[in-house]
Amino acid sequence: MSLNDAKQSLNKILKEAVRSVSDFPKPGIVYKDITPLLNDKYLLELTSRLLAEPFRGYRVDYVAGLESRGFLFGTNLAQDLHAGFIPIRKPNKLPAETESVEYELEYGTDILEMHKDSIQPGDNVLIHDDLIATGGSALAATRLVEKLGGNIIGYSFVMEIEALNGVENLDQTIPFHAILSV
Repeated sequence: MSLNDAKQSLNKILKEAVRSVSDFPKPGIVYKDITPLLNDKYLLELTSRLLAEPFRGYRVDYVAGLESRGFLFGTNLAQDLHAGFIPIRKPNKLPAETESVEYELEYGTDILEMHKDSIQPGDNVLIHDDLIATGGSALAATRLVEKLGGNIIGYSFVMEIEALNGVENLDQTIPFHAILSV
């Protein structure tokens, strides 16, 4: 078996483990549930390793994980890359002084925040979330990190919903990695 065949087999195993839940959180939505990847100790380790692999050798100061599912693998990713972890949260969830950005959703607007002292100008930040759909929250996280002077060195996702073309909304010169495409 070639290395490429092995990677395809691993991706197939992970893809089959992701559960699709119809009409959640509202009718017409098919929710991609990653909790089976968390429940299985082997899939948890495999997912964590596959997320870190493309960014080994990069100087990553921080992994910025988006609330809340970006926290699940984001802390493992930070640990694997010998980096710190920064939570990016919804409004009024962080206790110290925050910076915020407002961004567009398909059905309105939302806000993301992070602590103002999370990064220093010039720090290298990898943005992580469980899923990229339209790219709105990843783009908002980018604006937030850049507002504080950080450099985005990559984007990391467990899965990408290809039909929504979210990656096209991100800077194409920055490395992008999603383990799965659904």
